[in-house]
Amino acid sequence: MWPYHADLLATPVPRYTSYPTAAEFTPDLEPGAFADAVATATDDVSLYIHIPFCEKICWYCGCNTGAANRAQRLASYLEALHREIARVAALLPASARVRRIAFGGGSPNALTPTDFLRLYQQLLTHFPIEDPLVSIELDPRTLTEEWGAVIAGIGASHASMGVQTFAPQLQQAIGRVQPLAMIEAGVRILRDAGITSMNFDLMYGLPGQTLDDLTQALDLSCRFGAERIALFGYAHVPHLIPRQRRIDATALPGAEERFRMAWHGFSQLQGAGYQPVGFDHFALPGDPLAQALQSGRLRRNFQGFTDDRAPALIGLGASAISSFPGLLAQNEKNPGRYRMMLSQDQLPVALGIVRGIEDRRRGAIIEELLCRNRARVDRAVLESAWDRLAPYVETGLCEMDNGALVILPHGLPYARSIAAAFDPYRSHSPRRFSSAV
Repeated sequence: MWPYHADLLATPVPRYTSYPTAAEFTPDLEPGAFADAVATATDDVSLYIHIPFCEKICWYCGCNTGAANRAQRLASYLEALHREIARVAALLPASARVRRIAFGGGSPNALTPTDFLRLYQQLLTHFPIEDPLVSIELDPRTLTEEWGAVIAGIGASHASMGVQTFAPQLQQAIGRVQPLAMIEAGVRILRDAGITSMNFDLMYGLPGQTLDDLTQALDLSCRFGAERIALFGYAHVPHLIPRQRRIDATALPGAEERFRMAWHGFSQLQGAGYQPVGFDHFALPGDPLAQALQSGRLRRNFQGFTDDRAPALIGLGASAISSFPGLLAQNEKNPGRYRMMLSQDQLPVALGIVRGIEDRRRGAIIEELLCRNRARVDRAVLESAWDRLAPYVETGLCEMDNGALVILPHGLPYARSIAAAFDPYRSHSPRRFSSAV
């Protein structure tokens, strides 16, 4: 097993899907900063569309989402989203080309199939879309045959299902009941619709979860043929996510048991032929994510590990985040205020940060460490990070190799903590993040 150092995992750290992280976003962006960034996106562009609604709200979930229980609420949100699509698309230069479209949430299939198709048509109408790779996150509890026709109709090739666990008692404990037959039906619908890269989201560290529960979940996921598996540690932060108060905290595994679960999952999936991507993502060798890892093209963005090389990612919808080389910008999180801003013909950007030269340099180091387990680090940056980095070097979790910092194989679960040593914002940010493992 990986060596367990409780003290080196004690400090919660970001997942580093951006740098600086969203914890550093402020409302102090210059007027027009986002519009200017879009107007200079002259190369490939990726789109992310956020649907902040779910048919049912799971107790564990930390996403920006609400119940899709009022038709008028969804209709008014979609009206605002259509308006944002038209406004942002009009800012893009003629040379830009959209080659990736990702739908997330919440649950995009909380919308009706008809409303979703109208949304997709809005994107086709306004953006310069060229042979896009389309991906979609889906809730298997509302994945119907009609949705299969929609997925096939838009030409989606990548899909992610929120499975979390197959154990009925654990599903009850986290408020996400979905019988095995439901997952089986969802897999069949996705395959029939043409999905070639299917991801299962799974969790460890759930209340009452045992290693046998985790083994079964991983075994079933492999049998279903998921090309990708994301194995996340459940983050219990009820002070930040009130709905988690419904979860029995006394039944949660301790830190060392969580660590053992992470190792167990890593070992089992690697033994089943999956390529580890980081320490908590896995992909079959033929999947584009594994191929990106092998060829050195792996990256991090707000969807996690990706083979997307586009320099600009435009987020659309409430709370969606856009990423440009010199700017990170987040839309208004509250759907009501998001709708109000667009009804007043305002772009709904509420928070963000300008990425200076030093931010980009540090961000590149962090991304290299998480994606390739090594990064070139110049002397000045290394010296500034050494106090926080030294414990990981001294315990043999990472080492310097001819000017590069290398995370050793047994140091993988400490990767985020090692990367955080190069993040000067962490020395003063009061925000609490999830556990490192």
